[in-house]
Amino acid sequence: MKAFRLDELEAERAANDGAYLQFLRERNMSVGLYALEAGQSDPQSPHGQDEVYLVLSGRASITVGMETTQVARGSVVYVPAGVAHKFHHITEDLRVMVVFSPPES
Repeated sequence: MKAFRLDELEAERAANDGAYLQFLRERNMSVGLYALEAGQSDPQSPHGQDEVYLVLSGRASITVGMETTQVARGSVVYVPAGVAHKFHHITEDLRVMVVFSPPES
């Protein structure tokens, strides 16, 4: 079994001065923690893998392809591989768990 604590993952991510921390990588998926501060812009470009975002905290909008929705704690968003997507209008610091399948390369 592999078990993780979000507070420890957030501390590790912050200590590495990065917005993203991959903390699990298996044959069929990878999982990471993504952080964007209020007012920050999201530098992402489309990925070659399907993604699922689970918003742990914060508030923002996300645009996936041509659709936009508001997200907050508890929101789950699916992004198909190759589709442009960005978080924007981040009004509260955003912490998001990201699942890639297959694993992010």
